[in-house]
Amino acid sequence: MSFIKILNSNKKGKNILIRDAKKRDIPTIMELIHLKAEFDGCPESVEATPQKLEVDLFGETPLAFVLLAEVDGDTIGLATYHFIYSTFLAKPGIWLDDLYVKDEYRSHRVGQVLMLRLRQIAKEKGCGRIDWTVAVSNERGINFYERIGAKIMNKVKVCRLDGQIL
Repeated sequence: MSFIKILNSNKKGKNILIRDAKKRDIPTIMELIHLKAEFDGCPESVEATPQKLEVDLFGETPLAFVLLAEVDGDTIGLATYHFIYSTFLAKPGIWLDDLYVKDEYRSHRVGQVLMLRLRQIAKEKGCGRIDWTVAVSNERGINFYERIGAKIMNKVKVCRLDGQIL
């Protein structure tokens, strides 16, 4: 299954379509990445280019995948993810890198439907879990994730090596 369609599922009475992104969606993906970076308060951190996305998302061996949310043909959100592996579970998993919904569509079930599709993909691929991070200051996001059944884990911290350290 490459898409799901939820009929009249949001407060605006609009149909939400969730589909796999295609190469032709790169300009829209770039726009949503920039909007997500602005929302996160770090617009200067975006180094993605259309050319890099074409290779990394739609090349011979994709490194990540993108789900797009549409209402009436307008793209209003995305979820980006890639596969991981848990040695504890001895199963693959999914790492949700970004979940973003345009401001005017928040609280209209779009994020919930994106997560539903991600859960379907996890089941189809035999995954044991889906992991992601959420900013500690994003109370609205934390509340959303708790409502859909996520466990917020406070006993771990994200670690990163990047830039010159690499």
